[in-house]
Amino acid sequence: MSERPYVLLSCAMSADGYIDDATPERLRLSSTADWDRVDAVRAGCDAILVGAGTVRADDPRLLVRSAARREQRVARGLPPDLTKVTLTWSGDLDPGARFFTTGGSPKLVYAPTGTAGALATRLAGLADVVDAGDPLALDAVLGDLAARGVRRLMVEGGGGIHTLFLTADAVDELQLVVAPFFVGDPSAPRFVRSGVFPQSPERPMRLQEATRIGDLALLRYLAGGARG
Repeated sequence: MSERPYVLLSCAMSADGYIDDATPERLRLSSTADWDRVDAVRAGCDAILVGAGTVRADDPRLLVRSAARREQRVARGLPPDLTKVTLTWSGDLDPGARFFTTGGSPKLVYAPTGTAGALATRLAGLADVVDAGDPLALDAVLGDLAARGVRRLMVEGGGGIHTLFLTADAVDELQLVVAPFFVGDPSAPRFVRSGVFPQSPERPMRLQEATRIGDLALLRYLAGGARG
């Protein structure tokens, strides 16, 4: 893969590997203390990426919440908010989503060639739509982000995006929070989907840190040869 940012993938899941249940309400997997930790991790990154499915399902703002951390970013010569990034294959994105309407930093949408043109017209003034090839190529996305000065990218899901980055061996660090309960519903979304993962028994990740956050467990893994 060409020059790219350091990629940190962050996810909270149940003890049996689910990132949500099948009900309309969002499943609470994290805690106030862990949300604050995630906010601190966000504040140390240049950009944050989620898939279009997450934009549609969760309508996230993807902002740094702490006023103190926003001020610290400004003091370091950075914008208070991270650059927001999403990937879409279909172009099914609502211009009224909070991804586009909150925060003053750039919003980037990567789409395949056949989708990018019409989507750029629909999102004019809200986001830069980037043609990422046909089919959409992750190395093109990461190369473009690096060219825009993104050195540290935080990836927050969902499962299809986790799978895309992990199977492409494009994750340097995995921060996985495990909640102390089970979901057990095969129709609910999981941390990853089926795929061929280079992080195998023959090439495992390295456990760098295991931290207790109340009844949650934070497992921080580094990929082999991960960059700092």
